[in-house]
Amino acid sequence: MKFYIGSSLQNREAVSWYAQRLKEHGWEHAYDWTKLEPAAAPERLAEIAQRERQGVRDAEVVILLLPGGRGTHVELGLALALGKKVFLCAGDAEAFAPENTVAFYQLPGVVRLAGTDRENLERILECAGPLYPSGMPVGE
Repeated sequence: MKFYIGSSLQNREAVSWYAQRLKEHGWEHAYDWTKLEPAAAPERLAEIAQRERQGVRDAEVVILLLPGGRGTHVELGLALALGKKVFLCAGDAEAFAPENTVAFYQLPGVVRLAGTDRENLERILECAGPLYPSGMPVGE
């Protein structure tokens, strides 16, 4: 299963944690933006955007860690437009409360998960079907 993980820069460590666990389960990372240094030059930003867009295109599953920034929601829009399965992961259900949510979170194909990183990852693996060995632990 090929995946892409989007989030804000502040969640870089969590993105890396999810990616490592998924790879341990045999999943393939479509694109890992966490290895890049943040860029400010417009040319560099355009290059990064093209790579991230391709990562979303290449992925079968798009995972978005909340809170996300504007870019995360662009990635959500790309994923929805391309018909990708989307998992929105939040620390608690408050992220999906009416005053905090986005209408697009309610669309078919979007799975809203609220829990610890470990709990959310386990749900992603469960929802993905028979693609990971049953009983394989999620890891630290």
